[in-house]
Amino acid sequence: MSNINAADVAKLRRMTGAGMMDCKKALEEATGDFEKAQEIIRKRGQAIANKRADREATEGVVLAKTTADGTRGMMISLNCETDFVAKNADFIALGNSILNVALKSGTADLDALKSTSADGRKVSELIIEKSGITGEKFELSFFGTISAPAVQAYIHPGNKLATLVGFSKAGLDIQVYKDVAMQVAAMNPVSVDKDDVPEKILAQELEIAREQARNEGKPADMLDKIAQGKLNKFFKESTLMNQEFIKDSKLSIRQYLESKDKGLKVTGFIRYTLNV
Repeated sequence: MSNINAADVAKLRRMTGAGMMDCKKALEEATGDFEKAQEIIRKRGQAIANKRADREATEGVVLAKTTADGTRGMMISLNCETDFVAKNADFIALGNSILNVALKSGTADLDALKSTSADGRKVSELIIEKSGITGEKFELSFFGTISAPAVQAYIHPGNKLATLVGFSKAGLDIQVYKDVAMQVAAMNPVSVDKDDVPEKILAQELEIAREQARNEGKPADMLDKIAQGKLNKFFKESTLMNQEFIKDSKLSIRQYLESKDKGLKVTGFIRYTLNV
């Protein structure tokens, strides 16, 4: 058996992120061969991760970032089992490294991202390996991307909620973009504008409004008109361009954007939050 010293153990720990004792045992088993030791740690990590595959991973981080030119943004949710691990710097760094891989590769969806290579391994394999090191289940549960002339990312403090917003024009004061990205985070709109609301949601809102009016004893021939009035209120509260601007309730988001640049519009947005 090779004489394993503390420097070797520390080196393997830096390479893998595994615990000191795990690194020492792996080096002893590999008789000092670092490549073999890394493979031993990977296989042990996979075995541990497989045992925890049926566990729930409801904690984690939601991270968002844009390309250097600001024309494309991506968002991921990397999940784990406990808030303790979710707040760990290594876990957050893993999430950011996966997000950087996504941005560099230009991946299009979650499955493609999981199959993308990172440090010589698929992202999915890297997640399993890191999962085994901590002893918790890790899961890449969400991926979203948006492209536009300008895209703004926002991560709410605590890394549980993030947004991406696309804009029709680039080159404006970045605070304008940030304001709208924060608006999406705070107010959770269902769509950009009235015409973008899914038909299913419109039908539900109209039926709810009719039922409320019916329960209030309103005449049957007035129900549709009353429901339409309530729908207009829904548009104002739940569609981004018609919402009151959280920094100035005298303005809608549409009016705020027009005050900064005529014709400036939101082209789309993504909002994702962990249900914790």
